[in-house]
Amino acid sequence: MSAPVPSPGGSRRSGPFEYIKPDFPADAFAGTAPYYVRFRLPYPEKLLADLVGRSRVTGRGRLLDLACGPGRLGVALSSSFSEVWAIDVEPEMIEAGKAEAARRGIGNIRWILGRVEDVHAPASSFELVTAGEAFHRLDQQVVAKQALQWLKPGGGFSSLGCYSILSAREPWQKSVLEVVRRWTGRLLQTCGSSEPRKPGVGPENDEWVMRDTGFEETASHPFVETQDWTVESILGYLHSTSVCSRKVLGPNVGPFEADLRNALLEHGTSGSYREQIQWGYTFGRKPA
Repeated sequence: MSAPVPSPGGSRRSGPFEYIKPDFPADAFAGTAPYYVRFRLPYPEKLLADLVGRSRVTGRGRLLDLACGPGRLGVALSSSFSEVWAIDVEPEMIEAGKAEAARRGIGNIRWILGRVEDVHAPASSFELVTAGEAFHRLDQQVVAKQALQWLKPGGGFSSLGCYSILSAREPWQKSVLEVVRRWTGRLLQTCGSSEPRKPGVGPENDEWVMRDTGFEETASHPFVETQDWTVESILGYLHSTSVCSRKVLGPNVGPFEADLRNALLEHGTSGSYREQIQWGYTFGRKPA
């Protein structure tokens, strides 16, 4: 995940953090849905179970999943709610989510096409509001304030995510990042990278936004999972991102993939690349 760039005059400073208005294009993920469905890792079951328990959901309430993509959160959590609202700005993501829900026989998800900041939802009508790997792409101050209104008293708001392959924590990931930079011409600032992070990204920032908005019991909760990647799954993951989508790479897709394969071979010919993925979620509760 790349860090958002502050818009001139579009932030309010307070302490070490600041509110930012991201300027990502609406079609940043155009064409990535098939790769998103196939190659983005599912959220760990123990993380989701911990979130559900902390949220004190009753099984009869509503979940609002913001910037839902193809429903990785909404689909996974649907059995804990009587109804799920899932919203995303990308039509392909909504269609992919509908198809995945139908494949699993899930019928309690209401899919909404549109901007998160423009959602019209009843006040005090949700037990939980989530933003999976997306809060840094939203107008955080607006969304946090909206979430406070949408939630029932005592309800929870959570941002979730993990450190991506581009965090360059493993030696093979450093090579991947070098190839990405070479072919995209972008200096990536990724969540968890060794480079300085811009305001608006990461658990500490999310905690601050929630506390500043009025949420209580605000804290972040980490989880670690071992993951073995293949060359195919690494390429598929990269094509699911706004940085290395096939649309962004254009005619350089083939050379990019060949370069990446050669770079990975320098770290072994087994075709398997392991990492300890750091997952986590930040949670805040609406005062009762």
